[in-house]
Amino acid sequence: MEKTYRNCQSCGMPLKRDKNGGGTNKDGSKCHMYCSYCFEEGEFLSPEIDTAEKMQAFCKGKLKEMGYPGFIAGFFTKGIPKLERWK
Repeated sequence: MEKTYRNCQSCGMPLKRDKNGGGTNKDGSKCHMYCSYCFEEGEFLSPEIDTAEKMQAFCKGKLKEMGYPGFIAGFFTKGIPKLERWK
């Protein structure tokens, strides 16, 4: 049985905040490891983001666009290197 995660194991976003409830696997089934912003049809949507550091920078930028102050964006993204995708 597939393990269920509370946060996307690529970007760290809480999966409950994903409007689609998670990404999808190649067979169309729901992926319980990654969000729909990172993973669709069994593939990562931004292959150029290939390190935890690049993902942190991308997520910090998105959070700042959403109005979060820089120090909060940094706090929310500090755990990204510990996620399953980046181990």
